[in-house]
Amino acid sequence: MSHKENRKTHRKPRATWAMLSLALLSLLIPGISLASEGHMDFTGHWAGYLSVALFVLAYALVIGEEALHLRKSKPVIIAAGVIWALVAIVYMQAGDTTTAEEAVRHNILEFGELFLFLLAAMTYINTMEERGVFDSLRIWLVSRGFSLRTIYWLTGLLAFFISPVADNLTTALLMATVAMAVGGNNTRFVVVASINIVVAANAGGAFSPFGDITTLMVWQKGVIAFHEFFDLFIPSVINWLVPAVIMSFVVSGEKPDPISEGEPPLKHGAMVVVGLFILTIVMAVSSHNFLHIPPVLGMMTGLGLLKFYGYYLKRRGSTIEDRKHLGEQGMGVEGEPATDAAHGRGDAHFNIFQSMERAEWDTLMFFYGIILCVGGLGTLGYLSLVSELMYTDLGATNANILVGILSAIVDNIPVMFAVLSMYPEMSHGQWMLVTMTAGVGGSLLSIGSAAGVAVMGQARGVYTFFAHLKWTWAIALGYAASIWVHFLINEELFRIAAGAASGHG
Repeated sequence: MSHKENRKTHRKPRATWAMLSLALLSLLIPGISLASEGHMDFTGHWAGYLSVALFVLAYALVIGEEALHLRKSKPVIIAAGVIWALVAIVYMQAGDTTTAEEAVRHNILEFGELFLFLLAAMTYINTMEERGVFDSLRIWLVSRGFSLRTIYWLTGLLAFFISPVADNLTTALLMATVAMAVGGNNTRFVVVASINIVVAANAGGAFSPFGDITTLMVWQKGVIAFHEFFDLFIPSVINWLVPAVIMSFVVSGEKPDPISEGEPPLKHGAMVVVGLFILTIVMAVSSHNFLHIPPVLGMMTGLGLLKFYGYYLKRRGSTIEDRKHLGEQGMGVEGEPATDAAHGRGDAHFNIFQSMERAEWDTLMFFYGIILCVGGLGTLGYLSLVSELMYTDLGATNANILVGILSAIVDNIPVMFAVLSMYPEMSHGQWMLVTMTAGVGGSLLSIGSAAGVAVMGQARGVYTFFAHLKWTWAIALGYAASIWVHFLINEELFRIAAGAASGHG
């Protein structure tokens, strides 16, 4: 099964039990009348009850995705539409015909920026995959005859440093394929190597806006500036290294025979695509930091450059095909060697829109449903109530640590979107803390992140929920250590008011 097939098959979110339970708890607490700024409180209204019930039902269908063979985006999209219809009705009944419209437009704008950004990034990742970049790296690793211990550390290290620019799911699948190929029937090695890869991929994504959907949302919201994410680098390293070192003691120094898979299938222009991706990231960062415009504009401009390069590849491939039909089979375009011509012949049918078609559309539409559902519940007043229960009663530190733990059970995307929508009053250090915990907390369980779910599908029957659970204590030590290190080295950030460092207003 290809990496892309695995991504589509095994990317499965978890239900947002924390937010749901807190919302349901609000139905039982009399006398609390809180609402988001500028919004009315409908948490005790029949429309509020019905909206929460719809959200619960939609997530129940999401949980049963595999059993029902029902795409996860379908129930949440319908729930979003009905919830916002209810929001509009209750506000109209209260004599307010503008708030619901303004709120839903705001949510759609947030989704639109996230959608276009992810679409550009996914298209680049899919094009690099089509050009053989990831297969080339995999073949290089498995053909070098490294020892199991070396592969263990190499796959973890690469997962940590690739995930900040590529999504953690693709990174985890790639590295898990290497670990499985080298480990063979050594199930103990495959298990610990898979856990190490999942933890490393999640930890690596925490110190980059491009490493995870949650960090991207935080960056686009303007809560944390691009350069400030690197303050989380050392805590992220600790989060990975602590369990990695503990698990390394069960990895033998055995040196299996190298696996030969032939020459790396790197196609013409592969490294140009990588270079364009780096340039696109630079443009996105520059748009946000220097021009003070949404980073999605830089990403979409980079996508345009990729489309133009795809046009060049197609024309080049067509020229090679034409010369082949004319009998010039010994040489490529403008005197290029025959081997290069062979690599380019298939490019006559290259179509950049195929890479766009292979984007995870179900996941993108799932984001739409989630953002609109959470936004609707927020407009009814539930997010203010959750904010009061978590950030006032528990305190910011406990609440942010809890967010990370919940991310092992709950999908971190709606949880982080809810936190951003609530926008509780807390220091810059606390915002950095919740950004990190939401990203790395999913490593505590195999089902806690897209990377873990995908690798379970890749190493089916070997890397399982309970195999991961045996090492949860070590991962929890890394989780606790990363939080302690964050407080230790970023102490001054806890004295900075929210938004002061990043310029969020």
